[in-house]
Amino acid sequence: MPVTTLTLPIVPPDSGLQGYLREIWKFPILEAREEYMLARRYRERGDVDAAHRLVTSHLRLVAKIAMGYRGYGLPLADLMSEGNIGLMKAVKKFEPERGFRLSTYAIWWIRAAITEYILKSWSMVKMGTVSAQKKLFFSLRGIKNKLKVADNADLSPEVAKRLSRELDVPEGDLVAMNRRLMARDVSLSAPIGDEDGAQFQDSLVDERASPEAEYAEREEYGQRKKALHAALARLPRREREILTERCLKENPATLEDLGRIYGVSRERVRQLEARALGKLRKEMLDLSPSFAAHAP
Repeated sequence: MPVTTLTLPIVPPDSGLQGYLREIWKFPILEAREEYMLARRYRERGDVDAAHRLVTSHLRLVAKIAMGYRGYGLPLADLMSEGNIGLMKAVKKFEPERGFRLSTYAIWWIRAAITEYILKSWSMVKMGTVSAQKKLFFSLRGIKNKLKVADNADLSPEVAKRLSRELDVPEGDLVAMNRRLMARDVSLSAPIGDEDGAQFQDSLVDERASPEAEYAEREEYGQRKKALHAALARLPRREREILTERCLKENPATLEDLGRIYGVSRERVRQLEARALGKLRKEMLDLSPSFAAHAP
């Protein structure tokens, strides 16, 4: 039975999140050995009860990660719901034999689910390449914090000019993006217990990644990079060169430029690029299962 059929606590609207947070904090955190055995039971025998315990023990991780995206003007309950979907996918694909804890692996799936939901919900106007657009969207608040600019404040002309030069983004696009991000944060003072007055913010751990998580991220990045090179090598030469020039360069070549180089029409270059992307995605999914968490 697939993980998605598990019965989990329902994430209520933001006004009812206090009860939900109290409920998920009742699920115990699993010891490493217990987590390993549960994952083996689900993977080898399809034990839904084992999967249920794996999921519920990590719901608080989803809540923590979702709180990190609370400044994008979307209901926190929706972010948690999307993150829970990512968590269930992670449990379904988790391979305990690799030696990492489920939380280290699930972080990728949870973040991917939440960020994809945010990008779809915002329906942003394209600014430059898609990668540059996403990078600006998710990094602007952090950049403002470094410059000690209030999160709910507009950019001054001086700051806008400075960021425009550093990020190579038009001032108007920066200002427009910033205004869309100026949303009131959800309070972290939601109580999670009735006895000692503990608040949700008290349970949040340091946002910096643990050494284990940093190591896992480096290894995961290295695996995806290796898989990308291997997948590119399997493409026909012309398709590989077009894809490299169009998608892997900081300043992508235009369809017209590539058409002149290869002696074909602009539309033909576009067709070759689309075909190459399709082949590359298929090769990457075969070579690196974790690519599914990051694939567009």
